Amino acid sequence: MADDQHMTAAPARSDYTVKKGEVSLALYRKRLAPEPGEPGRPVLFLVHGSSNSALSSFDLTVSGRGEYSTMNVFARLGFDVWTMDHENYGRSSRTEGNSDIASGVEDLIAATELVIGETGRERMHFMGESSGALRAAAFAMARPERVARLVLNAFTYTGRNSPTLTKRAEQVEYFRTHNRRLRDRAMIQSIFTRDHPGTSDPAVAEALADAELVHGEEVPTGTYLDMTANLPVVDPLKVQAPVMIVRGEHDGIASEEDLLEFFRLLPNPDRQFVILPGAAHALVFGHNRHQLWHVVNDFLSMPPRRDR
Repeated sequence: MADDQHMTAAPARSDYTVKKGEVSLALYRKRLAPEPGEPGRPVLFLVHGSSNSALSSFDLTVSGRGEYSTMNVFARLGFDVWTMDHENYGRSSRTEGNSDIASGVEDLIAATELVIGETGRERMHFMGESSGALRAAAFAMARPERVARLVLNAFTYTGRNSPTLTKRAEQVEYFRTHNRRLRDRAMIQSIFTRDHPGTSDPAVAEALADAELVHGEEVPTGTYLDMTANLPVVDPLKVQAPVMIVRGEHDGIASEEDLLEFFRLLPNPDRQFVILPGAAHALVFGHNRHQLWHVVNDFLSMPPRRDR
């Protein structure tokens, strides 16, 4: 699927809705047009983080700056790519909840039931970004039978020695007492500069803000509360799938030691730990995003170890 024709083709997008009780969740799918009689493609489900919804995170267009759509890239690589707006994000329902990690797991349970029905694939790959990595890993604990391989980008385990979470914890009482926080253009811009300026194109922050702010200037506080008061929310011993942890060299969301502790406890020997040089927290939007796409594709495509 990686010939020149496939790598330049435009994957088609389909939109879906699934119910989680009374909550409507918006799902999005991208894939190349299937050939007649072609077997089903491997499914990759992308899980967004705390401050931005699915399409701005994984299907962003930045005029004149090259490819920034992770969905396009992996659809061209031969995957059936899905993502979803979690409750209170994007086009999904607005409720009184704070959309914490546990709520995100319930979102993924509902969403994957739809994906299984549409694709016939009982197991799928997952890639989560930041708190999306926490959601994906917690889902892998709750529904291990649905997870083939798991990629955790910009992940955090206990939060120890994290400058980002230490700063964020100054507002923990606000997160406890409010279910919404301000997420305006300045906040979105800060995602790209707080760790190490120069790791991304400033035009990307503006394109992301333009795409995201149509949904308003507030987002839920639940994942921020979990990340400042309730870590760890993932037990590595209960994550059965092969895992790849990807960390940017300059990411302040977690210390390298914290992530290595999590990595060493993972029970599946098919695991990888990758540090991307010159990258910060927003891995999918960095100058080195092509390295991310390369290592993720290799991990998802490699055969299992033969000595197991």
